[in-house]
Amino acid sequence: MNSKYQNDLSHIRSMMEKSSSFISLSGLSGVFAGLVALIGAFVAHHLLTCHGIEYFSATGRVYTEDIVKKLFLIALTVLLLSLFFGIYFTVRKSKKHGLKIWNKVTRNLLLNLSIPLIAGGMFCLALISYRIHGFIAPSMLIFYGLALVNASKYTYGDIRWLGYFEIIIGVIASFLIGYGLVFWALGFGILHIIYGVLMYKKYDLN
Repeated sequence: MNSKYQNDLSHIRSMMEKSSSFISLSGLSGVFAGLVALIGAFVAHHLLTCHGIEYFSATGRVYTEDIVKKLFLIALTVLLLSLFFGIYFTVRKSKKHGLKIWNKVTRNLLLNLSIPLIAGGMFCLALISYRIHGFIAPSMLIFYGLALVNASKYTYGDIRWLGYFEIIIGVIASFLIGYGLVFWALGFGILHIIYGVLMYKKYDLN
């Protein structure tokens, strides 16, 4: 009898979790987003080298408007590819477990995620317009981390820790201006891959 009650409680707990949290997020989304970010960082470094800028030895780097535009296109491409993989793996996991993707929880998640991201995007555009390029990468990391922390209450709690680490890396990067590409690769690339692997083992394999 006790076993039956425990099974019923486990079922109720599972149903409550599904209704109150977005659990369709796949760890593979983080892994592929990280890989795309690392490729983007490599392409950006290659671009700078082609323009005669030795990133790890140059001092007082001056980026022309053409270089800034190309770096912006690289970052935009990384963002779009990351969104594509995120949507793809989320839909795949939802279908596998028979979960509904679009509901009130999803809307709350996207709302809480998008507010800091939109604010951060506008702030980065302002930095670009005033040619304050050194703070763009730190700002992206900080606002992205804030977005994750803000949205974490609607999905896995582990997301909050990823957000904290992104913020920490962004703050450190803001005091080491000139190495934004390195911290960008660390935060959006390596950290995402580590997080994605851990999340995949913890949630996707069950």
